[in-house]
Formats: sequence, structure tokens, C-alpha cells
Amino acid sequence: MNDLYNSVLWKRGLSPVSDADNTALTTQILDTKGFAGAFLLLLTGSIADADATFAVTLAESDASNMSGSNAVDSSKVVGGTLTAAGFQFDDDNEIRKLLVMSTKRYIQATITPTGNASAALVAGAWGLVDPKYAAVTQADA
Repeated sequence: MNDLYNSVLWKRGLSPVSDADNTALTTQILDTKGFAGAFLLLLTGSIADADATFAVTLAESDASNMSGSNAVDSSKVVGGTLTAAGFQFDDDNEIRKLLVMSTKRYIQATITPTGNASAALVAGAWGLVDPKYAAVTQADA
């Protein structure tokens, strides 16, 4: 069946975390084998610091451990922009999204805070899109 429900396979990107300093957060490495691209959803909760900003970058590699990775070229980000995916202190309870059509097998995102000295709640999910061979099967629980 070719519909939205059977065309996206969701994977954990970033387990919910409270980031209280300027330590960068990295998502799970996503294996895109068999799919044309991937959505990245970033979800914010409360962001307590009054001047914190969070920049998002994407890396791609043909190695499963991301060795030799390169920054994803902006031409491969076909939905949204890296700038728009970032967030700041007054972006509580929001969602950011990107659609990436990487030519490499593995991708990973990094969220880098600046000026963050208080709790910022962040989570993320990867959605593999456009399966090349068959409809996806998502485990219910």
C-alpha cells in the first residue's frame, strides 16, 4: 500500500534530554539504506535560559561509525533549512523539521547550544521516507 502511513519508518533520533550547559547533543546515527531520504523532527520542551541558542548541523558518511563524515551540503536539505531548524530561549514546546536527501548511507545531526546555563528539554526522531523496495513495517510497541 502506497500511503503516508506505510511510507515512513520512524526511528529514535534523540531520547528526551535536559541539557543544562553548552555540551553538544548528537542524534543516533541513521542508516538510510533502502530509503530515498529522512525527516528529522526536533522537539523542544521548556527552555529555561534567557539567552540560549541552539544551532543544528547535519553530517553524512558511508561508514556506520561516521568516520570520514562531511557536512551535508545545503542542496541535500530539500525541506526546511539548518538555520530554521535551530531554536532559542523563547522557542518552548515547538517542533522543527528537516527533510534530507543524502547520497551517503549514514546521517547524524548535532544540536549545539550557546549561552545555555539552565535546563533545556530537547528530543528528536528520524523518519525514513520513500522506501525503494516495499512498504515499511513499523512495530507498534
